[in-house]
Amino acid sequence: MPGKKTKLFVLDTNVILHDSGCMTQFEDNDVAIPVAVLEELDHFKKGSESIHYHAREFLRELDKLSGEKLFDGGLPIGPGLGKISLKLDRPLHDDLKLNFSENKPDHHVLNTAYYLQFDYPDRQVMLITKDVNLRMKAKSINLLAQDYLTDQVKDIDTLYRGRRIVESVPTDLIRRLYEPPFEFDLDALNLDSALKPNEYMIVRNGQHSALAVYDPFLQKIRHVEKSAAYGIMPRNAEQTFALDALTHRNIQLVTVTGKAGTGKTLLALAAALQHKRYYRQIFMARPVVPLSNKDIGYLPGDIQSKLDPYMQPLYDNLGVIRNQPGQNESGKGKITQLLDEQKLVISPLAYIRGRSLVSIYFIVDEAQNLTPHEVKTIITRAGENTKIIFTGDIFQIDHPYLDARSNGLSYLIEKMQGQKLYAHINLEKGERSELSELASNLL
Repeated sequence: MPGKKTKLFVLDTNVILHDSGCMTQFEDNDVAIPVAVLEELDHFKKGSESIHYHAREFLRELDKLSGEKLFDGGLPIGPGLGKISLKLDRPLHDDLKLNFSENKPDHHVLNTAYYLQFDYPDRQVMLITKDVNLRMKAKSINLLAQDYLTDQVKDIDTLYRGRRIVESVPTDLIRRLYEPPFEFDLDALNLDSALKPNEYMIVRNGQHSALAVYDPFLQKIRHVEKSAAYGIMPRNAEQTFALDALTHRNIQLVTVTGKAGTGKTLLALAAALQHKRYYRQIFMARPVVPLSNKDIGYLPGDIQSKLDPYMQPLYDNLGVIRNQPGQNESGKGKITQLLDEQKLVISPLAYIRGRSLVSIYFIVDEAQNLTPHEVKTIITRAGENTKIIFTGDIFQIDHPYLDARSNGLSYLIEKMQGQKLYAHINLEKGERSELSELASNLL
């Protein structure tokens, strides 16, 4: 549009470490990178974690654009995009000196963005940062600031739940789910909105009910039977649905969400053990998110001692399966044998990322602490006959720069819903204990 004034976005380091392609996500608006951000990126160039990859990738892309104008007016990012420029540091502005010290990199980023407001009075200057605290500091000096929104879920309240209740279903249809071939045509249901592939449902009419799913491979509504997996019996409809998805051979990607005590990890592990004959290995992994953002090097002992506390919840779930009343000594011994032979591997996610994911039943626990890019990296490594399960609670996040809308698990659910190879179930009812359920609901 002629005469249109583009915006100027100032990027913080954490945005780049979250998404190395962020410079291309602002349409025809310009992007400014404070030199303090480059200094911080320099500390992240070496390493095998996702943030190190993003630091290296961004610096490579920036190097391709290098030229004198990078520091003076900026260089075009690409067709249909704005310009990117590097902004050198300046003395702390008089308006900031009283409240912000010079020895914090964040304050140098804040200072650069603040100066740019005066350099470009006819443009909207906005600081983009995933740091809530820095956004509040920016707003305290009347500087526009917001989170990086590109890969965020639009509305967490309407996020796909993977199941629904269908009322007023004719009795003869419900009866057909209990008689061979235990299915009926999709067209027989009169629905207000179309079912998604692998969407589960409770069909009922006040007198009769059944558990069912729209099977995209059969193009039918089929019955979902309540059955145990390696001694673990589902305790409610949601758990029954989850086990169906976790054990269905054609569904290669499953997400299971829910608060603590709903059985997410336990069901995934039980399903994996039940179907171990179909896979070369079972991998169970979880991201290591150290407390207070401190590296695991702060913890005492060797590397195994440092990592054991993070892996203990996975071993706890394995212990629950071992100690099921119906589990005989042979079954318990089989689990020990699987561990000894490394047919069942429990490890931090960083240690598994580099391995070949061919014929693997791969469970990623606490997936809400992954970024969208990390989730994509894991899935794109899936080889032939690999099934990937992500479990987590999207409202219980330990990562300092992720929330319910921006974490990789929420992003995956929103983007994958409707795909034939994917199923999702949100577990709502806690089954750990009455006390656990009470605490989850009230505290």
